[in-house]
Formats: sequence, structure tokens, C-alpha cells
Amino acid sequence: MSPFGHRLGIKIGLSAAGAMLIAGAVATFVWSSWTWMMTGTLTVMTGAVSYASTLFHASSRLQLARTILRNIRKHDFETLDLAQVDRGDELNDIIRQVYRTGKVLEREISELKKIENYRREFLGNLSHELKTPIFSIRGFAETLNEGAIEDPEVNRSFVEKIIRNADRLNNLAKDLSEIARLETGQLELNLSAFSLRRLVTDVVESVEPHARERSITITTEVESDVPPVFGDASQLRQVVVNLVENAIKYSNDNGSVHIRLRHQPSRNLVEFRVKDKGVGIGKEDIGRVTERFFRVDKSRSRSAGGTGLGLSIVKHILAAHDEELEIKSRPGKGSAFTFNMPVAKIDDSI
Repeated sequence: MSPFGHRLGIKIGLSAAGAMLIAGAVATFVWSSWTWMMTGTLTVMTGAVSYASTLFHASSRLQLARTILRNIRKHDFETLDLAQVDRGDELNDIIRQVYRTGKVLEREISELKKIENYRREFLGNLSHELKTPIFSIRGFAETLNEGAIEDPEVNRSFVEKIIRNADRLNNLAKDLSEIARLETGQLELNLSAFSLRRLVTDVVESVEPHARERSITITTEVESDVPPVFGDASQLRQVVVNLVENAIKYSNDNGSVHIRLRHQPSRNLVEFRVKDKGVGIGKEDIGRVTERFFRVDKSRSRSAGGTGLGLSIVKHILAAHDEELEIKSRPGKGSAFTFNMPVAKIDDSI
């Protein structure tokens, strides 16, 4: 309650009091046989004025509040803007609270719908990712069981394909487990100072055989005096591996991948960037490439054994380090993936 009393009550009370004063004045100065009739008439008028005042000050706004609350209950928020009223008496304050409550519910319901759609899409994608290798394994196994196992020209080939699809299922299971740990906050970072320069060198050496199979050249631009960074070396190795392997995967044969590592003293950061000249990503897809199972080139990533979870894992690991992945790309021109890490405060590297 306001220190000056209920503002709505004051409005209605003043209207009624005004009518009563008029009635009293008339009764005082016109005391005659007609006085009682006049007093009765004015009393009726007072009631009418009070009713009209209540109707003017309260009824229409109460109806507005009821209508909006009924629509909110039906998850209909189209009329919600009608509740954007100015500050005023108690009824206006209530309507303003109805508006704020409605906006909160609108946002929460919208978020729940997005989560539900995301869940449906995730389950659909997961089902598809599981079915493909399972059907392949079953098909090869049935063919072998029906007699192909005795044919030396096909049995070894089919067994190798079964193993390859089983590995794909295993990779999918591991990546899903990793995503679950990251999204539920179960990942515990082992933070320390380490050499990102050495980590990049090790990763390049490990992926070069795969790049050579497709005649892809990997070049590096790494400053020799790049200082140690502070983070989880094991998790960041996974980030670098995913980004470099993706660059190779989506490069054209006889293409090139360029890796740059440089120190930014003004920002006290070390920047990692990997750039390819491959298929590129459309502007409409850049915001989605870190979603689970989203693929720009589905046929290429599946044939290369990808699970569709690599960039999602990268995003979550960087987020755990309070860093973000920057993506720049143009279809047919290639892509560049960049992230930063803070320089370690101590001169200690592994």
C-alpha cells in the first residue's frame, strides 16, 4: 500500500464524496417538503456517479487483465502488448505485472519448444547415424554367412568393412559420451601451462600421412617465441586434432591446409588458426556447424568416417576454457577456424 493510501480508492472515493457533498448542500439550503424527494434523488445520483467512476477507473482495466490472463493460460501471447500501460494506480501496476509475467512465460515456452525440437532432431539424427553402420555390418555378415566366407576374393574385404563400420560405431559412442560429459559439466579441466607450439607440431606430424593420401599439403606458420598458454593440454589437443582433420577432410584433393600460431602481446593471447581452400560453408550454415550431427557435406564427412560431433565437442571444450571458436568461410573458397588461449602467467611448459 502506498503511503498516501490506495490511489484507485482515492479516485473512486473522491467521485462519490463529491456527489454526497452536492446532495448535502442541496438538502441544507432546500429544506422543504421536496427535500426528502430531492435527497433520495441525489442519493441515487451519488450511487450512479460511484458506479460510473468505478466503471471508468476499474472495470475496463479489470476486463483487460482477465482477457490477457486467459490468453496467457492458452499460451496465446499476441494480445500481450495491450498490457503495456503507463505507471499509475494499483490496477495499472497489476496490469504491468501481468505483462512482465506474460513476457517471461513467453520466453520460457519458446525456449522449451526449441529444446523439444532440438531433442527430436537429435534423436532422429542419432537414429540415422546408428542405422547406417548397423545395416552395413548386418549386410556384410549375412553375405558372408550365406557362403561368401568361403570366397577368398571377398571374405577379407567384407571383414575389413565390418571392422570399419564397427569402429565408426565405437567412435560415435565415444563422442556421444564426451558430449554428455561436456554438456552436463562433468568435464574437469586439468589446467596448467603448456606449449601450444609443441602441441601443434605433434598434431601435424600425426595427421600428415592422412593428408598425403589425398596429396594435401600442410603448411605451418609458427613463431618460435610463442609463449606457453594456460589450459588443459589434453582437451586442447582434441580441439586442434578435430580442426586440422576437418580442414583435411573438407579440402579438395591436391589442396592445401595452412596452420598459423602467433602471439598477440597487446591482448596477452596466443592465436591458433587453421585455414583450408576446400568446399567452404554457406553463410546460412556457419551458425549451425557446431551443432551435433550437423554436416555441410554429408556424403564426404560420412565417407571419411566422421561422426558429426567433432565441432560440437570443440565448441564445448573451448567454452569450458571461456573461449570461443571463430568461423569464417565462403562456399568454394574454403574456411578458417580460429580460437585464442591466454598466455600462461608462469614460464613453465610441457
